[in-house]
Amino acid sequence: MKIYGDYHTHTIYSHGKGTIRDNAEEAYIKGLKEIAICDHGPGHVGYGVKRKNLKVMREEIDELNKEFEPKGLKILLGVEANLLGYDGTIDVTEEDLKYLDILLLGYHFGAMPRNPIDFYKLYIFNGLSKMFSGLKSKAMKMNTEALIKAMDRYPIDIITHPGSKVYVDIERLARAAREKGTALEINSSHSHLTVDEIEIALREGVNFYISSDAHRPEDVGNLEKGIKRAKQVKVPLERIINIKD
Repeated sequence: MKIYGDYHTHTIYSHGKGTIRDNAEEAYIKGLKEIAICDHGPGHVGYGVKRKNLKVMREEIDELNKEFEPKGLKILLGVEANLLGYDGTIDVTEEDLKYLDILLLGYHFGAMPRNPIDFYKLYIFNGLSKMFSGLKSKAMKMNTEALIKAMDRYPIDIITHPGSKVYVDIERLARAAREKGTALEINSSHSHLTVDEIEIALREGVNFYISSDAHRPEDVGNLEKGIKRAKQVKVPLERIINIKD
């Protein structure tokens, strides 16, 4: 089993600790063939990537690829977008997409919702659902539908750490993701997808990425925890996009 690429890493453009070059150099040292720089979307208050910096990052990566691609490493530019509305709106625009090679989407607390109703659903209702079990089913349905609507509206490649922030119906999400050609992430920095969730998603035919979610250069390519969970479930290698036999 060989790691081909790490498609979820952060840099100083959001709240990572290293530069794009730092992450690329670590990826090269560890023998990766591809690395994606996917800083938090611009809707994240405090440390989301500034929209104006996407062009800067694109130019920086294009220059770095002139150095790294001849050595066997390709650097991709992406964003880990945030859900802003329960109609599936995310914090990436059509203008932003022209700079990107890959698009990730995850639930994050800290993104500024579009209106008071979405604020209530994202923060207050989801918070209450953690305290009152009777609300769990409704929250799960609401959150899952929002992610599915986002996949309908945007070319999302990966749903990151599904279930780690709010309740999600993994079976329904995996089925929809398979139909859209979107993968689910087994995150090595979060506990999700859990072993049980991987088993559920596997039955629905969806593909997976195992990612580091690195916020420090030294964590780029550190996929051991995710690989361990995938092995426990015996996920076929052909279903893990960034791992080759």
